[in-house]
Amino acid sequence: MKFLSRALLATTAVLLFAAPAVSASELTVGFTLDADTLDPANHRKRETETIIRNLYDGILTRDAEMNVVPEIAESFTQISPTVYEFKIRQGIKFHDGSDLTAEDVKFTLDRLTVEGAMGDGQTSPRKSLLGPLASTDVVDAYTIRINLFEPWPILPAQLPFQEVVSKAFVESVGTAGLATQVNGTGPFKLVEWRKGDSIIMERFADYYGGASDIAPVGPACVDRVIFKVIPESASRVAALLAGDVDIINELPAFSIGQVEANPDTTVMSVNGTRSFFVAMNLEGEYFDDIKVREALAHAIDKDLIIDRILGGYASRIEGILSPDAFGSSELPAYAYDPELAKQMLAEAGFPDGIDVTMDVEGAFKDTAEAIASLLTKAGIRTTVAVGEGAQLAEKWRTKGGPKSGDMFFTSWGNGSLDPFDIFIPTHRTADRGNSAGYANAELDAILDAASVELDVAKRAAMYHDAEMIVNHDLPYVYLWVPQDLYGVSTRVSGWQPSADSRINLHDACVN
Repeated sequence: MKFLSRALLATTAVLLFAAPAVSASELTVGFTLDADTLDPANHRKRETETIIRNLYDGILTRDAEMNVVPEIAESFTQISPTVYEFKIRQGIKFHDGSDLTAEDVKFTLDRLTVEGAMGDGQTSPRKSLLGPLASTDVVDAYTIRINLFEPWPILPAQLPFQEVVSKAFVESVGTAGLATQVNGTGPFKLVEWRKGDSIIMERFADYYGGASDIAPVGPACVDRVIFKVIPESASRVAALLAGDVDIINELPAFSIGQVEANPDTTVMSVNGTRSFFVAMNLEGEYFDDIKVREALAHAIDKDLIIDRILGGYASRIEGILSPDAFGSSELPAYAYDPELAKQMLAEAGFPDGIDVTMDVEGAFKDTAEAIASLLTKAGIRTTVAVGEGAQLAEKWRTKGGPKSGDMFFTSWGNGSLDPFDIFIPTHRTADRGNSAGYANAELDAILDAASVELDVAKRAAMYHDAEMIVNHDLPYVYLWVPQDLYGVSTRVSGWQPSADSRINLHDACVN
């Protein structure tokens, strides 16, 4: 027995030394918000999109320079002003091992755009992101055609935001099941969702490789990815500095020096796509008078706030569009001049100034208070009121509804960098993001015409005209487009931030 025991121990020792265990590579992201859902068709939030996009792929995607390139599709052509044809890449597997075909792509687009297609009478909240999409036809097992009601030149720019689901899987688990279960074609598979805490993923070994135009092509570099939910900024920074996480999003500008001073961490930035502005209630007591609106614009020192609060990581704007957006152009600037602001208030009948309240979400309280201080010095005595996001959206963004506040410090994202999906919702009469209650029939006509104009030069000129109109009418005080800031561990390689706020971890490696 002793002999056998010694022999067994010796054999075990040889095996242990001959075949050492290989430690799995793991990358953790300290992330601001949990996902609302894991159903690609049932949300309208960037943070949810970021998580989902590591589990699912789209028909098209964007490279680091924001160019649209094929992903699940291998190519696409525009057959006519209202018809696009997409060739689907063969050999793509869902996480359950089944093959992706044109039927899955059609099912995905129908589920996004057909009224009631999500079951129980529910229509996808993402329907408007696909504009005038009329129908999707299956030409053969790996070819689809998208038919539009009218020309819509930004269809390719909008498709990277729509992820392809498995028809069979959705029909099996239903919309309710898809909220928490994943069967995508992305580089990672879902392991576990601990709601409010973390989302754990593992590498999908049979991943087809992703977009052929974005190197490297192949399975993900790391074995495991964790999105750790850390809403509070100081806690995210502390976790990065302690080495508990490898990447954090929404790095506060005031923490840049701290992160750069740490030998194990660095700061990465990319031009953002979110325009910040102050909405003034044109249906309220003061702001129906353009002189009062102009006074507000002259009372805010944008450059000071960009320098002192945003660390210089932002570009000022005089209209709704980012400087990087299609159709953006140089516009007249409202210079900081508090004395001129007081004079304009007096001309509007308010020589003693006005008292107003500015609503804001908690995450932007400090910036709103800095703006309020500047306004108060110019006679626009401003109190900051912090509210919860859903409550403020109901108050300020009820489509066509009356406005009940004075001002709203807020923003709107423009991930496509096309004016269509920021200009129309925020400025078209009674649209869903028109917090100011602004109405201008001339502008509406220009925006409608630009949406279907296929001539690039004519379309750009239309948006220049639109920007000049709103720069003059000033329904909002247009402020800045911040850069997106990330804190990153030096052990991370191969990853870079994207202007559309995606944290694409397919290429990320850890040392």
